[in-house]
Amino acid sequence: MNCRFVTPLLLLLVFAMGLSVAGPNDTPIRIGATMSETGAYATQGIPARDGYRLCAEHVNAAGGLLGREIEFVIYDDRSATDTAIALYEEMLAEGLVDAVMGPYGSTLTEAVAPVTERHGMVQISPLAATSSIWEQGREYLFMVLPPAELFLAGLIDMADERGLERVAVIAEDQLFPRAAAAGAAEMAAERGMTVVFHETYPSGTEDFAAIVTALDEGEVQVLAMAASALDNFIGLTRQMKAMNVDVEMFGTSGAVSEFQEALGEDAEYVYGLSAWEPGLPNPGSDEFVAAYEQAYGRMPSFHAAGAYGSCQLFVEAVERAGSLDQDAIREELLALETETVFGPFEVDERGYQTANQGLFIQWQDGEKVVVWPGDLATAEARYPTPPWQER
Repeated sequence: MNCRFVTPLLLLLVFAMGLSVAGPNDTPIRIGATMSETGAYATQGIPARDGYRLCAEHVNAAGGLLGREIEFVIYDDRSATDTAIALYEEMLAEGLVDAVMGPYGSTLTEAVAPVTERHGMVQISPLAATSSIWEQGREYLFMVLPPAELFLAGLIDMADERGLERVAVIAEDQLFPRAAAAGAAEMAAERGMTVVFHETYPSGTEDFAAIVTALDEGEVQVLAMAASALDNFIGLTRQMKAMNVDVEMFGTSGAVSEFQEALGEDAEYVYGLSAWEPGLPNPGSDEFVAAYEQAYGRMPSFHAAGAYGSCQLFVEAVERAGSLDQDAIREELLALETETVFGPFEVDERGYQTANQGLFIQWQDGEKVVVWPGDLATAEARYPTPPWQER
């Protein structure tokens, strides 16, 4: 039975009755992964880890996979590439797992991809988006997110529609942020906008005063910021407030609730990329949101949904293949056109995502609302002066 078609009522009955759903083989299918439970990427990694775990619970409640339960074996990579590489190598070289799923983000995915490729293991990457990762002839790596180069496209598109012309693009000096920023700068230039500056800054930067000053001196109207670390978005916003520097539109490459929780009303009107939001008409999305909120006491971020949806893709591909043979799973994924709680999935011959375009949200009255693309928008974008300019 495919987990996408299991009703919430059936799941509740299974859990309430304490029924065993193990098949004839009581040995679980062990799926190995690392997640950033600590370190710079923990804000994204923890909900992704929980998305994996919740999917496993639902798959098992619905009868398992190939007559067996599935079990995620998840290790903390501490947001460090060396740690992630060592853990995937250990899992695969020692035969500790039957399959693997990807870690958080482009930097770690790029690091571990040579390991999974060498072992001939399919790796569905829930949260990596940098195109260059898929331009190296890899055979077993599959992309779920929209490409990084499109992560700030919504901001540039909305700014262009407003007739704004002066754009600044900044990026943390990491693989994904550099790609996302390059895509934004290229799109702005193609639209005839002036890219006042396009710069990177070192990971771990805490003082953004020089960048804020450059925004002011360059009369920047639109600021596009790409980073992997949430603290970067928070830190820059606080310094813009402290230095009383205004831009008409400020957008980030990732929108999570922790941003608003840290900044309160100072998050108002800021934009951010979200690859998924609750309320989208994706199959099973409402049930996923309710189950996640009940299990973890908070609404899921797109990182949680991405991991859950990637697990759904793995399950569907294995069901279609009828085995855990990695080449058979690979062929099924290459041919698969489907929709998970996370949204549409379809890839080209590289395993590169072609169906998912992402969303842009804006913080309004303390809540995320979808403002782009227009056919999925739940509210109109607001353009008042940021609150700190009014005080």
